[in-house]
Order: sequence, then C-alpha cells, then structure tokens
Amino acid sequence: MNGSGEHASIQQFDSEAISALKIIQEQKANGETISPKERLGIPAQEMPAQDPVERGKNVLEVALGYTEAQARLEAERCLGCKNEPCVKGCPVQVPIPRFIAEIQKGDFKAAVDAIKETNLLPAVCGRVCPQEKQCQAECTVGKSLKSADKAVAVGRLERFVSDWERESNKVTPPTIKPKTGKKVAVVGSGPAGLTAAADCAREGHSVTIFEAFHKPGGVMVYGIPEFRLPKSIVQAEVNQLINMGVAINTNFLIGRTRTIKELMEVDGFDAVFIGVGAGLPKFMGIPGENLVGVFSANEYLTRANLMKAYDAEKAATPIYRSKTVCVIGGGNVAMDAARMALRLGAEAVHVIYRRTRDEMPARHEEVEHAIEEGIIFDFLRNPARILGNEKGRVTGIELQQFALGEPDASGRRSPVGIPDSEYTFDCDTVIVALGNESNPLLVKTTENLNADKKGRIIVNEEQETSIHKVYAGGDIVLGAATVILAMGEGRKAAAAINEMLK
Repeated sequence: MNGSGEHASIQQFDSEAISALKIIQEQKANGETISPKERLGIPAQEMPAQDPVERGKNVLEVALGYTEAQARLEAERCLGCKNEPCVKGCPVQVPIPRFIAEIQKGDFKAAVDAIKETNLLPAVCGRVCPQEKQCQAECTVGKSLKSADKAVAVGRLERFVSDWERESNKVTPPTIKPKTGKKVAVVGSGPAGLTAAADCAREGHSVTIFEAFHKPGGVMVYGIPEFRLPKSIVQAEVNQLINMGVAINTNFLIGRTRTIKELMEVDGFDAVFIGVGAGLPKFMGIPGENLVGVFSANEYLTRANLMKAYDAEKAATPIYRSKTVCVIGGGNVAMDAARMALRLGAEAVHVIYRRTRDEMPARHEEVEHAIEEGIIFDFLRNPARILGNEKGRVTGIELQQFALGEPDASGRRSPVGIPDSEYTFDCDTVIVALGNESNPLLVKTTENLNADKKGRIIVNEEQETSIHKVYAGGDIVLGAATVILAMGEGRKAAAAINEMLK
C-alpha cells in the first residue's frame, strides 16, 4: 500500500521505479561504482496487486508481478555477497546472486537459465515458496536493515524472469544427455515428482510419471488456489517435461491400477521414485464433524481448484453455498480455504485459531491479503463441538476461549483452555484446515516398504526406501511441508537414482 492507505497503481509503482533506476544507470554509465551503502538506500519494491474489494469477487491472480523497472531496481539492492548466505537458505541451491546480477544487466534470459540449473519450476516457486523463511531470511540486506521485509525480494525476481521467459516465447528445454536405455517410474506429479522426473530425464533415462488424478501437478493443481498460482503456469511447467520426453499417465493409481512390484518386475522399470504427497486430511475428533456443511480444506480446495467449482456454468462439481464460514487453522491452507470461501460467495468468513497472529505459521503476505479482503480472524479460540439442526446441517459452532502458556517444543507458546469460557457462534459451514497425513494405500499395497507410525515412508540419506531401487521424497517422507522442500527431496533422490543407474 502507499502512504494514503490506498493501493497504488502499477503505473505509479513503475514511474517511481523508472525515476530511481535512471539515476543508478547514469552512475554506471559514468563508470561509478554503486556502493553497498547506496544499495542499502534503494527502496524495497512493493508488489502491485489487485484491489482487495475487486479481487474478493474473482479468482484472478492477486499479485500482479513486478514491472521491468521494478525488477531491475529491486535487483540493484543485492550486494552480491561472496559468501552467498541466500544460497545456503535455498533447499535446491539456486545460484541467487548470479541470477540477480543478470537482472541488473538486463539479461533476463541468462537470469532464468541460471535459476533452471537447479530449479525447473521457477514460476511456481516465485509465487508460493516461503522465501521469507528461507533465502530471504539469510539476506544480508534484510539483516543490515534489521527487517526481514526489507530483504532482497528473491521470489518476486524469480517470478519476474520466469514470467518474462514464458510470455516472450523464449522457453528453452534443458540439455538432455544421450539415451541410456534405463527406465525410471515416478509416482505422483507434485513438486517432488516433477523435479525427480526432470533430473532423471536430463541424464538420458526414459521417465514415466504416474498420476492418480486427471491432471498433473499435485498440490500445485488441487491445493493452491488459482488466485495464488494460476493453473496455466503449472501446465506450462509440466509442458517443459513433456518436451523433454517425459511420459505422463493420468488416472493411474499406484497401489490399485498397478503396484510398485509390478512396475519393476512386469513393466521393467529400473528405479521408482515415490512422491505421492500427504493427502489424508486431519480432523479434530469433536462432536458434529459428520454434519452436512463440514469439509476438510483438502476436499473444499480440490473441488474449487482442480474441479473449478468457482465457475458455476462449467464446473465438474457442485459447491456448497455458504453464508457464514468458519475455517479452523492458522496455516497457508487455512488462508487459501478462507479466501476461496469468500470468492465462492460467502457473506462472512472467520478464521478460528487457538493462538495469536504472532504464532500463525501462514506466510505474512497471505495473512495480510486475507485481512485486506475482509477475512475476520478470531484468535485464542478453538472448537469444542459443531452444532447442527434436525436435518443434520451445520447451524453453529461451540468455541472455547484460550490463553497462551509456556512455549512448546516448536518454540510457540502453548494454548491453554480457559474453563467455562465456551460460547456459541452461528455459522453454516466449517472448513477444517489442520494439515494432512499420509494416505496409507501405497504402504499397505507395497510389501516390505517401511513407514513410521504416522504413515510417512522411511528413507536413508539418499532418499532410498527399505526396498532396493525404490526411492521416496516430499510430503510422503516429510509430512505436509512446502513446495520447495519437496523439490529439494526430489532432486536429492534423482541424484541418487542417476548415480545408481550409471
């Protein structure tokens, strides 16, 4: 926002950036060096966004992306640190100072090519990765200015160059080594699976992806809403894999259509990577969760995203019409569900969270966007039971008030229930967004595949499972995590598979 509290236009952002950039470029043209002190004085570039009132009525992308002048000015804030602390904070080791230096020169193709040396999904990561907890958390600029919000906007720059490449029709497939004759099966087409598939295909192996849904992309397609990650962008990234020769079989459920053993012994795959994610939603175990109008965030978002419930005329699924929605949880998925409920026509949306805003695991940007759009946050509250009528439909929720006690193992202060503080809140829809667990199907149908008591597949330091030549990574190993962490596991597993197949 600008100083008046109103959203500045893209033109205003661009005009201000052009003026500041012109001064820097004149300095460079005169042979002057931009000192670290001068770079620290360059203002951090805000991201242009849709008007909050308007965007609450559509599913178009909220953040509109940097203009070229903004991207180049933001890049000039980078100090080009020799010790590259930002790279150490990146799960896939993107050469961040190098790609930003290319943006400073105006060579956007060289910038995106540098990113793709380790990350084939830059348009996705630039939008949904929690950079503020990873690369940007280590940024020297942010630390020097004593504000994480003032770190160089690595994610926004990554998004800019990847969008520029796609929109300019300059996408080039990675170099692929000569065919090896080896076959690799990848189970699941989420971030971990796509990354593993790309790295194995680069080595010349024949790669086939098996996806249970009718569209590839995993959580990027069914979980993350259109307004945060347009599905056309995910498809463009998937198309890169297809252009590399990767085959994708959809509507193919490993564990039912085929087992892991059959992939190896019947179909002749030399290695298998399992990246099926964590798709089994958690519930609270309280009375009333079986009422009509109670949804897992998983189901709600899958209907809205993958099946496009927001498009009533063309949707492949009906959607539950709501007036007052309660979303239980404080993570990114809770923000996605709450903001989607607003776009699906809810008159009021409340996020119920048993701690305070300071303890919320959701990205700061997503919480800010939700508040701007009118989402209401009820902190230090937790459901005791869900109430319904004689028709079995939700009519309200009984909430208990909480206070914060001592920190728990994660460092967050533990919520403590206040006795006799329960009260009733009227609503007609409850969305439970408390995370996901591992679907037990694959473990149950794969003999000798070891998993822990939570159903997460156990792997060694090279991501290999208890079955030789079968590897796993992403949420099925980590539990529900982030896109970039899943990609990191996919890269690690692919490196081990490629070494094993040499």
